[in-house]
Amino acid sequence: MAQRRGGVARRVAKKGVTRHAGLAVALMAAAAAHGADDCAAALQAARPLVAKGDGARIVFVPRPQPVPVGQHFHVDFAVCGRDGARTDAAVQVDADMPAHRHGMNYRAAVSPRAGGVQRADGMMFHMPGTWRVIFDVALEGRTQRITREVEVQ
Repeated sequence: MAQRRGGVARRVAKKGVTRHAGLAVALMAAAAAHGADDCAAALQAARPLVAKGDGARIVFVPRPQPVPVGQHFHVDFAVCGRDGARTDAAVQVDADMPAHRHGMNYRAAVSPRAGGVQRADGMMFHMPGTWRVIFDVALEGRTQRITREVEVQ
């Protein structure tokens, strides 16, 4: 009889550990989703674009949308660190066309906005095609290049 109780106790303990592990995984996923939402929420955009790097993520929105060809536009963005929280890391923004091996004819100027958002003004894609938006982010004592391709028509 003692063995039987020990077996039941082991099964109950195992189920309890399994339940707690499942709960822990669910809580971590919710925290990660909240961090992603927190970063994107600052932009107040329905479908922000995301560029990911080693330890950082940039959530950004070109405005106006769609990106106009041959006209200036700006990019609003937020930088999120490893923990998913927004950071005010220093960022330089540029863009190029990898297939054509050239960049923009203009240099973007980055300025801070309210709520942890930054803005890159003076962007211009002078021809349609695949452009790569380049964010050089000074974070955790080093500069990291994070990119994302966008299709412009």
